[in-house]
Amino acid sequence: MIAFTPGEPAGIGPDLAIQLAQQPRDYDIVAFADPELLQQRARELQLPLALTTTPTRSAQTLSIRPVPLQATIHPGQLSPNSAAYVLETIRLATEGCLCGSYHALVTGPIHKGIINRAGEAGLVCRACGPAGIQQIPFSGHTEYLQALCGADEVVMMLVNKRLRVALATTHLPLADVAQAITRKKLEQIIPILHQGLVSQFGIADPTLLVAGLNPHAGEGGSMGREEIEVISPVLESFREQGMRLVGPLPADTLFTQQKLQQADAVLAMYHDQGLPVLKHDGFGQSVNITLGLPFLRTSVDHGTALELAGTGLASSGSLQAAIEVALQQ
Repeated sequence: MIAFTPGEPAGIGPDLAIQLAQQPRDYDIVAFADPELLQQRARELQLPLALTTTPTRSAQTLSIRPVPLQATIHPGQLSPNSAAYVLETIRLATEGCLCGSYHALVTGPIHKGIINRAGEAGLVCRACGPAGIQQIPFSGHTEYLQALCGADEVVMMLVNKRLRVALATTHLPLADVAQAITRKKLEQIIPILHQGLVSQFGIADPTLLVAGLNPHAGEGGSMGREEIEVISPVLESFREQGMRLVGPLPADTLFTQQKLQQADAVLAMYHDQGLPVLKHDGFGQSVNITLGLPFLRTSVDHGTALELAGTGLASSGSLQAAIEVALQQ
């Protein structure tokens, strides 16, 4: 049983849910969404849709956990009034996974900017998250799920059929990245990534390529000392424990075919160091996975695509891939 949150209601998430419902399925999935939103979008797409609160695998039907959306939504037009709804769907689906009703969570794309704007306007209430957790600034699914689950640390990893790329830091401004790369951070991240490859991908003794932070991996300290003072000592410590870690390597040559053939995953230091390569290799067919949660979470590799909402042009390829990964675990 998979929980599915379509995400931003003005984006293509509802379209993907409706596309998913058009074909018969050999698995159970429940969408956490507003019924009228999905019915309205189905009418705009001119696609049949029957909603039910009981499990269904039939074509043109979708099982739903109703979550009320107290806002008028038009495809492609963001509204801060929908932010609390988006967070509530994620919270309820997470609760369902934590109590064992669902074995995995698959998430559609959200719009971080509109959630932050809603918080600044006082439209996102504390009830949308665990007590004491501020909704502002909201940096993404990964961090929100970490807070909801009370996880000390999680790892964001994107995968496609040829490549696995994990991130040491996620949604940070570039100016903040160097300060965030600490020994403690890497000492938390690397074991989670290693264990995830073992337990969720069946790789008994994974080899990881680890990128440096600076150009040319610091070039012996002349372009930065993070590799010497932070990254290398942590890698050496884990090598002594038996882990197969290669690096820190210059990111501009790390992704060559010769090096990738020798590894099971890449650990990049920041978002735009590793993900542009993976998305160039397989955008729309890649899957975002959160390692370190008490349950499996997978997600699409794309954004809300507001310009495609309600047009019938949205591709469900990444959603289908995210579901397939969830079913394989």
